[in-house]
Amino acid sequence: MSNDNLLTKLANPAPLGLLGFGLTTVLLNLVNAGVIPLDSVVLAMGIAYGGIAQIIVGAMEFKKGNTFGTVAFLSYGLFWWSLVMILLLPQFPEFAGFAPSASSLAAYFIMWGIFTFGMFFGTLKANRALQFVFGSLFILFFMLAIREITKNPVISGSITFNTFTGIVGIICGASAVYLGIAEVLNEVHHKTILPIFPTS
Repeated sequence: MSNDNLLTKLANPAPLGLLGFGLTTVLLNLVNAGVIPLDSVVLAMGIAYGGIAQIIVGAMEFKKGNTFGTVAFLSYGLFWWSLVMILLLPQFPEFAGFAPSASSLAAYFIMWGIFTFGMFFGTLKANRALQFVFGSLFILFFMLAIREITKNPVISGSITFNTFTGIVGIICGASAVYLGIAEVLNEVHHKTILPIFPTS
């Protein structure tokens, strides 16, 4: 069997990566929106489904020769690992003096926002659903940076800037979940069940 024939029989790993990213993003931003607390549930999800699953998918995309998928899924999988480490490491005595500052977190989110903005241009020949995922994620990263820079100001009553950030994050994550499920259902049924609005 030739390599070309072997590759055509491989499953599409992208829906797994999208769901890993999307479900974890929704869960974390329920925290930002003040709906649930930040606890081991969110951290475990970040390590396992947001992190490990996307890293596996990135490796599978590499096997398929998909540069965009490789870079995106590996990067965001490692993003989740790095975020969990940022949250957990200061809890250990050996790293107690390395708690992140607001300025360092802002720089962290800005760098991820710049990366996401660059990757957004890689979606322009894909579909509108993927463009929405990356576009809303770009906005989310810069809102997170603004939250750190402005120290999460109160907008009205008990509603803070972070509440709105969480809402944007939930929308972003939900759009990735939608796209992941759409790709699975459309492939299984060999027709459009959930539209993803291809650009051509």
